[in-house]
Amino acid sequence: MKIGVFDSGLGGLTVVSSIQKIFKGAELFYIADTEYAPYGEKTPEEILDRCDNITTYLLQNHGIEALIVACNTATSAAIKHLREKFPFLIVIGTEPGIKPAILNTKSLNIGVLATPRTLKGDKYQLLVNELSATKQVKLYEQACIGLVEQIEKGEIDTKETYDMLQKWLSPMKNENVDTIVLGCTHYPLVDDIIKRIMGNDITLIETGDAIANRLKILSEQKGHINKGPLHISVCHTGLINRYMIDKILDNKNIEVRKCTI
Repeated sequence: MKIGVFDSGLGGLTVVSSIQKIFKGAELFYIADTEYAPYGEKTPEEILDRCDNITTYLLQNHGIEALIVACNTATSAAIKHLREKFPFLIVIGTEPGIKPAILNTKSLNIGVLATPRTLKGDKYQLLVNELSATKQVKLYEQACIGLVEQIEKGEIDTKETYDMLQKWLSPMKNENVDTIVLGCTHYPLVDDIIKRIMGNDITLIETGDAIANRLKILSEQKGHINKGPLHISVCHTGLINRYMIDKILDNKNIEVRKCTI
């Protein structure tokens, strides 16, 4: 099976990391669209157009059978369009894990870290309205402006990144937040810092494992046999931090090249 995965940068590799734990017998082509990063600061129309171009590129150059939109912002802007335009593809999006957070919380206070575009998106608002009706919870939403850029530069364990997170998380800690939704695929890369600030009892909800399981189920329904090696290649449209690729995937043998889309 041939699988395409894309994000505006390195964040979607956290999803690829989850996929490589359970998925076999496939070629996976990852697009890090760093030239257009971050998506969270683009208009919905710009994001949709970019997602369409990347999907077309993956189809024409790699003949993909499954597509994973490994970005909450891009999912909100383009997932409906992609499913309608490419009905022959398995198309899996990324949504903030509000549902598992609501099921998990004991204090009924939930933090949500996301990009501004995700928090403003109709898909997120509909999800919150639908699920919050099932349990009376209080959401503390925080738009993490600049965090994606810090992660892309590899500045994870720096004072600047710590100070950013501490500023956003301190009010949540004061409000007895016990569960935090990581509403961007980049954010699991700073989960150690979040735990350092919030305490090890905090529950962090990310979606990589759920996406990997969904891919496995849907592909097996189409006849995929989950055996054999998984080959991963990474294509980037702008600058990229190669060290971070090796760190996230724990694999120094991955082909990395630049491409034009």
